[in-house]
Amino acid sequence: MRPAPTILHLDMDAFYASAEQAAKPSLRGKAVVVGGLGPRGVVATASYEARVLGVHSAMPTAQARRLAPNAAYLVPRFQLYRSVSEQVMELLGRLSPLVEPLSLDEAFVDLEAGGAADDSASARSTGERLRTAIRAVTGLSGSVGLAGSKMLAKIASEQAKPDGLVLIEPGTERELLAPMPVRTLPGVGPATGDHLRRAGMTTVHDLAEAGEDELVRLVGKAHGHGLYRMALGLDDRPVVAERDAKSVSVEDTFDVDLHDRVRVRAEVERLAVRCVERLRAAHRSGRTVVLKVRRYDFSTLTRSDTLRGPTDDPTVVREAAARLLEAVDTTGGVRLLGVGVTGLADFTQEDLFAQAADARELAERAREPEPERQAPESGTEGPAAEEEPESAEQLAARRWPAGHDVHHAVHGHGWVQGSGVGRVTVRFEEPGGPVGRVRTFRIDDPELTPADPLPLVRDPVDYSSWPASLPKSRSGPVSAAGEESRP
Repeated sequence: MRPAPTILHLDMDAFYASAEQAAKPSLRGKAVVVGGLGPRGVVATASYEARVLGVHSAMPTAQARRLAPNAAYLVPRFQLYRSVSEQVMELLGRLSPLVEPLSLDEAFVDLEAGGAADDSASARSTGERLRTAIRAVTGLSGSVGLAGSKMLAKIASEQAKPDGLVLIEPGTERELLAPMPVRTLPGVGPATGDHLRRAGMTTVHDLAEAGEDELVRLVGKAHGHGLYRMALGLDDRPVVAERDAKSVSVEDTFDVDLHDRVRVRAEVERLAVRCVERLRAAHRSGRTVVLKVRRYDFSTLTRSDTLRGPTDDPTVVREAAARLLEAVDTTGGVRLLGVGVTGLADFTQEDLFAQAADARELAERAREPEPERQAPESGTEGPAAEEEPESAEQLAARRWPAGHDVHHAVHGHGWVQGSGVGRVTVRFEEPGGPVGRVRTFRIDDPELTPADPLPLVRDPVDYSSWPASLPKSRSGPVSAAGEESRP
């Protein structure tokens, strides 16, 4: 535990939804839901306007539509989110060499390591200047927590939401934590929370009073010891600049169960290529290929194949994943497929072509012994019929995802509001501009093409000399947790 609140936790506010609101003037101040829009879609992020209506992340999109039928439902634009995340992470990197990203919109920063703060006053000043810089560069808001440990800094940023800053003074940790529910502590999920509640422990104060021995008896030695330390506000985990990823994976959930083995194999191969793209983007390679299959009855199977050495060759990964699929029974249908690579390394097998050839040979051998299957007798239940080809509406939804960018030869830049009945509706507007007009086109209009996202801020502030050049913010009112500031 540090004597000064020099660990900062930044959490961007409703990141995906806020980015969409900033990019689309017509959605400012309105309920926005970003996620999968199909029958099995799940909410990734909801704007604060949608949260008031009961919508939250990880909720089925179908349920969200019932709660907020008038919200804007958009397909994620990860190209935009990654671009904004890079801008934010660059700002954090100017504060300290020790930045620990947790996701695109969340990170810890060791301010002391970068000389950006050494006491409460300097830490708070740096946090406020960071929030100012983020808004100037990205147009978005982020909440900042400051404390002497990572656990408390994250708790502080949660208290600061939305668009605020909370500083927890060292020495006040136990008093602050005592009345909070046990689910506030990291690692206490629904199951552990229910187990503790049945034992009469609902607040962090209850955990501290129970003692370490009782918590060990209830939840086990490792978890009980850590839980007791957290209840006392103790957390000595350092900020780690580079978190070593253990695996890289991609997966897709399908709106309709897949029955055709040819289609299933094609989807597996497509996922394998996407997985390798992520692997190469991270400048890594992997030795073990993992296939994940969730069947129609929600049963989930995983199969893995360990190669002779690490690789980032798409042919090797694709053929290994296809080989694994041969050993999986997909009778009845498949609702989810995933391909991953584990055993990561920062180098690759030298003889990749030989390895790919070996993989092809093994795949052929795996197919050869399989006897031919006879057609089922009349009146008996046979394999599921081939799936019907996608309808024009399904193809349109794939080509024109709701919320994605388009460009029209006459009307310029816009975004898809929706598609159906052979038409696609587009609102023509740009970030920072006025609310745009809506027009409808045929889905095959030659003048309408997909486009890349535009920057959220047209003329961002030059932050090359940041943080020294940015003015300090005025102090806000003092809260029970320390110092808090909101515009």
